[in-house]
Amino acid sequence: MSAPISASAAPAAFANENGRRQILVTSALPYANGQIHIGHMVEYIQTDIWVRALRMHGHEVYYVGADDTHGTPVMLCAEKEGITPKALIERVWKEHKRDFDSFGISFDNYYSTDAEENRVLCDSIYTSLQQAGLIDARDIEQAYDPVKEMFLPDRFIKGQCPKCGAQDQYGDNCEVCGSTYQPTELINPYSVVSGATPIRKTSTHYFFRLSDPRCEEFLRGWVSGLAQPEATNKMREWLGDKGEAKLADWDISRDAPYFGFEIPGAPGKYFYVWVDAPVGYYASFMNLAECIGLDFAAWVKLGSKAEQYHFIGKDILYFHTLFWPAMLEFSGHRTPTNVFAHGFLTVDGAKMSKSRGTFITAQSVIDTGLNPEWLRYYFAAKLNSTMEDIDLNLEDFQARVNSDLVGKYVNIASRAAGFLIKRFDGRVQDSAMNHPLLEQLRATVPHIAGFYEAREYGRALRTTMELADVVNGYVDTAKPWEQAKDPANAAALHETCSVSLEAFRLLSLALKPVLPKLVESVESFLGIAPLVWADAAKPLSSASPINAYKHLTTRVDPKQIEVLLAANRESLQPGAEAAAPAATAKKEAKPKQDEPDVISIDDFAKVDLRVAKIVDCKAVEGSDKLLQLTLDIGEEKTRNVFSGIKSAYQPQDLIGKLTVMVANLAPRKMKFGLSEGMVPRPTRRPSRVSTFWSRIAARNRECA
Repeated sequence: MSAPISASAAPAAFANENGRRQILVTSALPYANGQIHIGHMVEYIQTDIWVRALRMHGHEVYYVGADDTHGTPVMLCAEKEGITPKALIERVWKEHKRDFDSFGISFDNYYSTDAEENRVLCDSIYTSLQQAGLIDARDIEQAYDPVKEMFLPDRFIKGQCPKCGAQDQYGDNCEVCGSTYQPTELINPYSVVSGATPIRKTSTHYFFRLSDPRCEEFLRGWVSGLAQPEATNKMREWLGDKGEAKLADWDISRDAPYFGFEIPGAPGKYFYVWVDAPVGYYASFMNLAECIGLDFAAWVKLGSKAEQYHFIGKDILYFHTLFWPAMLEFSGHRTPTNVFAHGFLTVDGAKMSKSRGTFITAQSVIDTGLNPEWLRYYFAAKLNSTMEDIDLNLEDFQARVNSDLVGKYVNIASRAAGFLIKRFDGRVQDSAMNHPLLEQLRATVPHIAGFYEAREYGRALRTTMELADVVNGYVDTAKPWEQAKDPANAAALHETCSVSLEAFRLLSLALKPVLPKLVESVESFLGIAPLVWADAAKPLSSASPINAYKHLTTRVDPKQIEVLLAANRESLQPGAEAAAPAATAKKEAKPKQDEPDVISIDDFAKVDLRVAKIVDCKAVEGSDKLLQLTLDIGEEKTRNVFSGIKSAYQPQDLIGKLTVMVANLAPRKMKFGLSEGMVPRPTRRPSRVSTFWSRIAARNRECA
């Protein structure tokens, strides 16, 4: 059993006299020109689990979000579609909200940064910073696209990072080393709008003076309160030693044409999207406060006793731990209680890929019949309080969901409910509610609740499944199916079923933040009110019979995974990068290393793959890499194939074995002879066809 969580792992809390905390929670705002994919969903699921766990304590918790709608990408995307930016963001908002609802993300308000509340707040914060002497106007040289005739925002310029030399990095920060810089510092820059080399033009811009000693002093104190040591260390690296003046002033304006809010007193100048996006957290909360009658100022102004937490990806830590808290501090607002950063998602050990079908959209999960709560469970099982990356291994996903949710958890209810309904009118035995097994579960539930608050979801679920194993062991020992055969065992059978269902209720309580929809069905089945943490001490009672048992969840079908991957491969549109609306013709000749050229399903269908028997194999004289294979694929004559697999196999070990061959590859004349096909080379990287190869290996063992 996992050890209880220490009190120091929980965030600082400010409870009122009733012990009820006031907590405002946000996730990073998704951009309004692309679909939500499962990489995004890691963050929203992580946040939602935390929010639900805190609500179950009875705290006053509000979770708000919004679409991030401003900037050049939205403007150009709308232009490409022949619609207005407002029409585009309205459509995308509906798509995003649909996806969040499907995955059970329980926003109290989901709004838009293109809202009047946001404009008012941006103006107010900017004016306060200006009055504090923290805004400067300066003439700067800026990248200008001579073909598109527009100044280029940071994200529409790419080039080589001036700090680490990484290729194809954006104009504001490097995704490899995490450095920030000015777009003019990029090496070999190019416009992602037209592909042209930007020229430099002078323009007046407005800067937030982050280098001001007041900002530096404040941030040095604020960073010491961050919950994640790796975040604190990164912040201190950015801040440098006292007196080093490493913080650069922040360019917060952009030139027309631009879709956004115009800066007050500066015609033709607009707030940079990274100004109004975080302010959008407050705008969404302001809109909610107006709707339900909250005192907005009491939650967000300086001196507020409310707590404020932001969940973000580690790639935007810089903006949320430097610019955002400094903006709040010097504009009269409370600063975040904490910022929680998470890592990235990989699929089967690799970056999400459109060509492999693993760039999986949230909607495709729904469309292909997968239960989104399966992903909620799997992600939660891998998440902890650090910034570690997590991997969605599709085979492990299937095995874990089927084993834990069906084999361990739901199995408990299915084994006991029928007997209780048929033999005891669906009523539990009250005396059984004090069974030692149940006392063990009740004592552990508070620790599980603590794991959730500390964002140690993996520990919470491991502990829960350890308890499920104990409960299943109890059922296996009691053998209710045997007890039911002898009427003399009626009392024992009643106890077994009662203990099992109360244990199932307690496990459901432990799983509720992760599986809210499933547990709602459990609550209906057991005939109980919505579960909260305090209900651990309120057992089932004979006064309220349970309802007829219905299947609560199904197993993951491997065919569903294949359909999901196929759907995401088939939806691939060449050149339709969501985040780069008018990708350049010039740069299409230079694809990223992580975005290889792709083929369509029709192209793949042309490949004739056959299982071939290796009837002979020998080394090729004069070659360090090649083996010459004689292959039988059921034709009148054998095929001769040269393959570069000599480093992996001894020729004599391959004779009589089976392999896969591309049978319709054009013959190739080599200096050693004619090669009439192709066989796969061994690889160290796992792939989606690993199951196929394992079957071939098994067949070889049978032939040996």
